[in-house]
Amino acid sequence: MDRNPFSEAEIAGRLSKVSTALAERGLDAAIFASPENIFYLTGLDHWGYFAPHLLIVPLDGRPVLVTRSMEKVTIEKQVKAADFRGHSDSETAADLAARLIFELGLAGKQIGLENWTAGLSHGLALRLEARAVARWSDVSGLVDRMRLVKSAEEQVLMRRAAKVTDAAAGAAIAAISAGAAEQEVAAQCVAAMIRAGGHAPGFGPFIRPAARLGEEHTTWGDGIYRTGEPVFVELSGCVSRYHAPLGRLIRIGSTKDQDAAMAEVTAKAFDAVVKALRPGVRARDVYAAWQDVADGAGLSHYRRHHCGYLVGIGQPPSWTGGNSVTGLRHDSDLEIETGMSFHILSWLMGTGRGEHFMSNTVLLTDAGAEVLTRTPAGSIVR
Repeated sequence: MDRNPFSEAEIAGRLSKVSTALAERGLDAAIFASPENIFYLTGLDHWGYFAPHLLIVPLDGRPVLVTRSMEKVTIEKQVKAADFRGHSDSETAADLAARLIFELGLAGKQIGLENWTAGLSHGLALRLEARAVARWSDVSGLVDRMRLVKSAEEQVLMRRAAKVTDAAAGAAIAAISAGAAEQEVAAQCVAAMIRAGGHAPGFGPFIRPAARLGEEHTTWGDGIYRTGEPVFVELSGCVSRYHAPLGRLIRIGSTKDQDAAMAEVTAKAFDAVVKALRPGVRARDVYAAWQDVADGAGLSHYRRHHCGYLVGIGQPPSWTGGNSVTGLRHDSDLEIETGMSFHILSWLMGTGRGEHFMSNTVLLTDAGAEVLTRTPAGSIVR
């Protein structure tokens, strides 16, 4: 989080694709507000995204990045493919963007606006549309779709992130034992993440006793782990905003036979998903491969909302790439492509016949699906 991780050629290629897409839509410019998409198009990697950033991309001419004036030093150091215009804290990014639309000769022109993003509040959008004379259209999803397939440079970052993930997971698992403090386990995990070269992830590590499993997005507390109590671990290393998550269920003291049997089923279902990930298949077919294993194990009553989702760029507070999740769902017709990367989850909890969970990051390469995270799975007992 101290540099632009992309080559100038990489950024230029992305902006060229955006320009082509704008021309195809008959647009004269577009304004992007998603932190993930602005990072993708400029390489700006900082924590300043808590305040609005607006990237104006004209069909002709250089893009202009608008945010608070105090970000001048960082942006001029990191961003080479766009000009910077800063606003004072007595006005908004929308106020300055409206003036720039006039200065750039875009007044009255057809301009796309990225409406569906947490980076553009309702109030900011209303202010922009009220102050700028333009014909607006929604370009939500335009850049998000480009981000689904990872370039060679991005794949390097994904592999580096996976190594950080494995280091952090190994430290967390080693620290889990009867009597271990939840806070100490988390401290060992985060320390290992940083020492392995990781940057601050979009989500902090989710480490909690299985008694709080259903809380979804909560993490460690001030308790003590005890014998017989499973511990849920889901985390991701991060390198230059790229994430490679994994998950494991750790048992303290021993494991029951039915849980060990369920661990075998989750592993088989995970392998089925990896095998199903091929260019041209649909996301629903990938989910079906997972469900077929569950059905074959006598768990046809068990259904999941997905068996994984696409990952890569993630800005706090998420590693999912924005405020929505592109899942491998039973009803999704998303076409799988080489270069996509996934957090594949094989989750069989609350089945009534034993419980287990494991997940890994998988990258679809020209040689096939590659499991990037290598932390041992199966029944893990501490």
